Amino acid sequence: MKQEQVQDFTRKITQSNRTGLVVVIYEIIFEYFADAKNSLESDDYQEFKNALHKAGRGIDELIQSLDFRYEISKNLYSLYVFAKELVEKAIVKKKTDEIDAANRILTSLYEGFLEAAKQDHSAPLMKNTQQIYAGMTYGRNHLTETFQEPETSRGFFA
Repeated sequence: MKQEQVQDFTRKITQSNRTGLVVVIYEIIFEYFADAKNSLESDDYQEFKNALHKAGRGIDELIQSLDFRYEISKNLYSLYVFAKELVEKAIVKKKTDEIDAANRILTSLYEGFLEAAKQDHSAPLMKNTQQIYAGMTYGRNHLTETFQEPETSRGFFA
């Protein structure tokens, strides 16, 4: 994953509520799937394996975020475990067929969470973060970001 993408995901995480955070985790997993495919095409097996391990950790994060007080969590757990097994098979077989299957499973779940995130108007999970405003300027293909700091002290309060 490129540094620009990492920064973009970091911004999304700092501005997300609970449902939005799940959506960002899905997007990170999809990015690692794409990285793995690109690495395999360029015959870089080590990067292929690393990208899939990171995608697997993303799936682990989704599993850990489940609340088993709700019946749907059991179904999601089964799907996440199956997707993780597909990722592990892809590492062993060095093929993208399993990645595609896991991607299809997670994409359908992602679309559901994306719709739920549109309806979730709760406050962001992270407090005391910079507010970011982005917009196009007069420059060609140039995006300018402005950071608004209502307070000068950020971070932990002791």
